[in-house]
Amino acid sequence: MAFMDNYEGNKERTDRWIATYPQGRLETHIIEFNAEKGYVLVQAKAWRNQTEIDPAGIDYAHGFLAAYSDKMRRWMVEDTCTSALMRVMALVMGGTEKATKEVMASVKTETPAADHDYWTTKFGEVPSYKTREEAEAADENGWAVNGVPMCSHGSMRWNQSKPDAPKAWAGYFCSEKAKEKQCKPSWYVLTSDGTFKPQV
Repeated sequence: MAFMDNYEGNKERTDRWIATYPQGRLETHIIEFNAEKGYVLVQAKAWRNQTEIDPAGIDYAHGFLAAYSDKMRRWMVEDTCTSALMRVMALVMGGTEKATKEVMASVKTETPAADHDYWTTKFGEVPSYKTREEAEAADENGWAVNGVPMCSHGSMRWNQSKPDAPKAWAGYFCSEKAKEKQCKPSWYVLTSDGTFKPQV
């Protein structure tokens, strides 16, 4: 049996869905989109007929911009929506793998990532440390080695007042979107030389 034998193509799956549920309905919803971090989370719902109130199936697809080739990056959202639809159709109809031939073909031909020594080499969002002790110390005191504070939600983000603001302020803030779950900010004060220093 060949590697791709258990996988349908996008068109094959769509045709099977239409033949199986001619009165069916499909919907996609973008649950989360972050242009800065380059990802999208898409939810897909499937109804087998027009009388079903609740969907017969719900599934998700996550698109990560860095995983796309240069030629495909502009289609990340569309591709992720298609992936979510293919997954929910497979969930409801059964009889096949959720992934499609198109997805598995890209996985099969993907260039293997180079090995990285995560202790000493920065790779993506993974911080680098010279020693294990340095990494453990950074984790204990809540500060990354490069001076960016950490909180329970990851690296904090720097933000400061605009130049024309009545009062200058600055600090590192929690990246959590829900305000009630955010960690306390790390405030900075403006010094006489015009630079911000940590508030003591």
